[in-house]
Amino acid sequence: MPERPVPARASLDRLFELAEVLGAMMQRGVAEKGLTTARAGALWALFHGGPMTQRALATQLGVTPRNVTGLLDALQEDGLVVREAHPTDRRATLVSLTEKGGSVTSALRDGRDELAALLFADVPADRLDTFTATLAQVTERLRTVGTDGPK
Repeated sequence: MPERPVPARASLDRLFELAEVLGAMMQRGVAEKGLTTARAGALWALFHGGPMTQRALATQLGVTPRNVTGLLDALQEDGLVVREAHPTDRRATLVSLTEKGGSVTSALRDGRDELAALLFADVPADRLDTFTATLAQVTERLRTVGTDGPK
């Protein structure tokens, strides 16, 4: 494989650094709410997708149905989600946020919005658009590399 140009390697190094910093920041933020990142991910999916079956939630999170059951057990115990019989499919269980779960997730969203405002307040719109488009392109390539292996 040909050696990549130095700017590409430097960019990847910066992405690794960003991932590390953001990951640690996210873990601290969700821990302050008494959550793990996995539990926060489940709440986030329900917040944005609305009530869904456990199977649909597992698929969206990329985990096994057994794994999502454990996540939901803990979230239900904390009063953040409720599981009910599906109204049209007696084999399925419908999961939705409780009022408390919605409040916790709204607080997470508000924290994200505050961080975005702080990080990007002085970045011109055109540069932010370019940055966002570049991140989307890199993310898509990473997904491809993740499924097909490095080329």
